[in-house]
Amino acid sequence: MGMIFCFRQGRRWWPLGGNPSRPLPESCISTDSLWSVRSCFAKTISLLKRAIISDIHGNYEALQAVLAHIREQSIEEIYCLGDIVGYGPNPCECLDAVIDGCAVCLLGNHDQGALFDPEGFNSGAERAIFWTREQLENARDDAKSDRRWDFLGALPRIHRDDPWLFVHGSPRNPVNEYVFPEDIYNQKKMEKLFSLVPQGCFQGHTHVPGIFTESYGFVTPEEAGYKYEFADRKFLCNVGSVGQPRDGDNRSCYVVLQDDHLTYHRVEYDFNKTVEKIYKIPELDDFLGDRIKQGH
Repeated sequence: MGMIFCFRQGRRWWPLGGNPSRPLPESCISTDSLWSVRSCFAKTISLLKRAIISDIHGNYEALQAVLAHIREQSIEEIYCLGDIVGYGPNPCECLDAVIDGCAVCLLGNHDQGALFDPEGFNSGAERAIFWTREQLENARDDAKSDRRWDFLGALPRIHRDDPWLFVHGSPRNPVNEYVFPEDIYNQKKMEKLFSLVPQGCFQGHTHVPGIFTESYGFVTPEEAGYKYEFADRKFLCNVGSVGQPRDGDNRSCYVVLQDDHLTYHRVEYDFNKTVEKIYKIPELDDFLGDRIKQGH
């Protein structure tokens, strides 16, 4: 672990360049030893309670419900793993909420498709992303429009916070590679992915939540009892989808990471409201609404 410089104010130690609202724990202040301060600060970081969301896909009703649920969990930071837009009827509103509410956000393949020509999209997804682009381009508020485009254009492909890795797709191809549950039978692929992970990788893209273990198993949230204690083991965690779940459960899904475990949360929302919006937009296939209702 690298050196962490701190300063003392009264009886409290504060990290230079750290979060100014979070001093070091009281257990650290009885000594001037920088080693003790550094160790305690590392523990403070590990106890940071983060919500990790992904694949919102323009579903504002789902995002509102998830953000309200997150506020009830005493979460300190929200990370978004990408695909804020695409498929859904409210790309502008979802972008604004993520810009205002997330500490970290990554580039998803649909976000990239809104910026550039979409690659590898089926016809329905392609029509949806072109419609999404029109909404962003024709927004009435120029200042908000510029902010959205600037935000999308600056999204990183990967975020590292040792020992954690955050991507949209996979550790090997952060934006576009899918890692499906059946990939546990592809040993070469799994070996490569795990070789790129320091300890844990959080990802989305497939809309199918679950844990890939270092022994090449896959554990669904239900099988884990919605809580997974990883200790020192390597793992890949698909956090599921806020706006378009595909695991047979139409409730929104997200993960909370804290200390040595992660917890899955499922959140109900008024999906019929989103579905009706989709049905009324000719450029968005009715199938996209059906999929939200069915959770597949």
